[in-house]
Amino acid sequence: MQFIGITHLGGPWAAALTGSRVLPLAPVTDFWADPQGWQDKAAGLVSAQLPGAEEASDAGPWLERGTVAEVPLVPASARVICVGLNYKAHVAEGSFKDQELPPYPTLFARWTASLSVGGVPVPVPAGEDGLDWEGEVAAYIGRRVESADEATAADSVFGYSTFNDITSRRAQKLTSQWTLGKNGDFSGPLGPLVSRDEVGDLRDGLQVRTLVNGIEAQNGNTRDMIFSVPAIISLISETFTLHPGDIIATGTPEGVGYARTPQWLLQPGDNVQVEIEKLGTLTTPVGGTSLRSRA
Repeated sequence: MQFIGITHLGGPWAAALTGSRVLPLAPVTDFWADPQGWQDKAAGLVSAQLPGAEEASDAGPWLERGTVAEVPLVPASARVICVGLNYKAHVAEGSFKDQELPPYPTLFARWTASLSVGGVPVPVPAGEDGLDWEGEVAAYIGRRVESADEATAADSVFGYSTFNDITSRRAQKLTSQWTLGKNGDFSGPLGPLVSRDEVGDLRDGLQVRTLVNGIEAQNGNTRDMIFSVPAIISLISETFTLHPGDIIATGTPEGVGYARTPQWLLQPGDNVQVEIEKLGTLTTPVGGTSLRSRA
């Protein structure tokens, strides 16, 4: 089952997605209060595909995807926790290549305000030479997780989506903290959420590819992650409780632009695609330079 966020009845709603049709289900906050329940209800409606089934939604009938405005399927209260340096080959190509692999994952945060969806242009911030791509899998928490072992953590995942952790490298490297470079406007596009039962275990391997203007820039596999999703969730849950709708961005494979000689960064007019097996393709155009000055 796939889900997207849409603007509906004056606010953000969760909607089931099948082909080019969407079925509004519930406000985003209501959806994340019981994501499994809404998945079960949506599965019945989608499988029936009968005229009568269209009336079973409290929000009305099926809609054409092209007629609705899409928004991230993320509650405003969500934590977006990103994992840096989670593929060995990516560690080896970047600024930390001469250091030993860390015993724990490198974690940093995004604010929900930085998130967007496919097709939304991302501007190049003033003062940046361009933007860098980081295609990766995002995991969505579906139930409360507190001090969980890895088996419990694995069961807490509701589903996955494509994600592009688009990065402002100059800002990122100003200090040892990455927050500034990882929260540019519209710099965190997410694709449709695909339920865990359709995806399986990331440790079994999903191909992750990033293409820039049709040219392959990244080609990795989730089986090469240093830290598994259950291990990451378990570690986080020892310190703070995770809630439904929280997101774990699981890291990117090798092939980022800043590590190349010469550097290859996204410029206005470029187009970047993240293609992930079983999750689909996320497309993001690069817009013009932000008009905000560096005051």
